[in-house]
Amino acid sequence: MNKERRPNNMVWFELPVSDLNRATSFYETVFATKLAKDERFPGIAMFPRREENATTGALAEASTTKASTDGAVVYLNCDGELDAVLKRAKAAGGELLQEVAALPGGMGWIAQFRDLDGNRIGLHATF
Repeated sequence: MNKERRPNNMVWFELPVSDLNRATSFYETVFATKLAKDERFPGIAMFPRREENATTGALAEASTTKASTDGAVVYLNCDGELDAVLKRAKAAGGELLQEVAALPGGMGWIAQFRDLDGNRIGLHATF
């Protein structure tokens, strides 16, 4: 077994949702991608990884946690598609919380929206 430390501090996230099918459809529409469901992990739909060591997470049908715009914000990558992702989020029923803003030092752009369950979702793009 490899005991080497992983390169990222963050290894997984879960966004609480009240209706997994509705939330999966929303996020698949917004990010123009397919989320994965696995019978070994009932009640979740996983975001795809673009490479083996990439951090990812899932939508999780919540029983003990609830969606919120308070607290930590998860930023999802949308390189090259920030405006299109925001447009799809609004068209699918999401609410814009923060307009696109440039980060200093050429670090990219960010924006935020509220999903159908009330989660604050951050978007980040480097181009």
